[in-house]
Amino acid sequence: MKPWPRAALLRPALDALLAQTDAAARVRGDPVELPHRYPDPQDVEVAALLSAALAYGRVDLFKPRLTALLDALGPRPAQVARDATPAELLRRTAGFSYRMTDARDVACLLYGAGALLREHGSLGAVFTIKYKKRVSGGGGGDGGGGDLRGALGGFVDALCAPDFTPITGKRGPTRRLKHLLPHPGRGSACKRLNLFLRWMVRGPDGVDFGLWREIPRTALVVPLDTHVHRIGRFIGLTRRKDLSWRTAEDVTRRLRQLDAQDPVRYDFALSHLGISGACASRKDARRCTGCPLKPICRFWV
Repeated sequence: MKPWPRAALLRPALDALLAQTDAAARVRGDPVELPHRYPDPQDVEVAALLSAALAYGRVDLFKPRLTALLDALGPRPAQVARDATPAELLRRTAGFSYRMTDARDVACLLYGAGALLREHGSLGAVFTIKYKKRVSGGGGGDGGGGDLRGALGGFVDALCAPDFTPITGKRGPTRRLKHLLPHPGRGSACKRLNLFLRWMVRGPDGVDFGLWREIPRTALVVPLDTHVHRIGRFIGLTRRKDLSWRTAEDVTRRLRQLDAQDPVRYDFALSHLGISGACASRKDARRCTGCPLKPICRFWV
């Protein structure tokens, strides 16, 4: 990879943003707080999959619904996913409704996760199989975004593979499950699935869990939401205007030149800089005062 001259400017500014970010306080306003309830790794996996998949829209709207859903599943969500009948899954999720997602969609997601837990013991085991197959069997072999994209596609396929007739009346999952589990092969940035992977692979650091030790942090792709994309354009991480997998890889490629071993470590701080409203979508003398990214932001240089 060719050296990127701008890296020398971005790295200290992003390190300053990390140092300034109160991670513990930000976690309380983030869906990642919910999987931290659970001590058992399998429960963390299932709660994290639900929390990431349903984390669309405003956090103050979806997080209370997620909390109520996890309360309905009880203290062992992995056990419910693995052992409950379809009727029990529908009963447990009956009260859930959020925008375009309803109880059947969530029941399908749990049903797919439960099938993988019964066969492989953990969701991490499934993803690891998919990833290693890509690395060793013609997926590019570089351990980077291409391998992750293929493994993530295989993981989504596996979650959607069971016969969902007992839940939906049809063999396939609900159409809206495809919104919760977008397929990277169709070009989506897969923000929420890449967020789930970040939680599982990075850490443990109080935010991310570090449960999937056989997946290298170097392979992760940034969970590209509107905030990271917007701020990334402000500071020169990408010029691309679309929220696509290609743009996510473009941003990650630049971040990899800042930290080759942990390219998405700035994601939490960048995302919350936007979520908090501290970063405006335009030049704003009041809000931009004191921002560690001001020296590298296109509005100020």
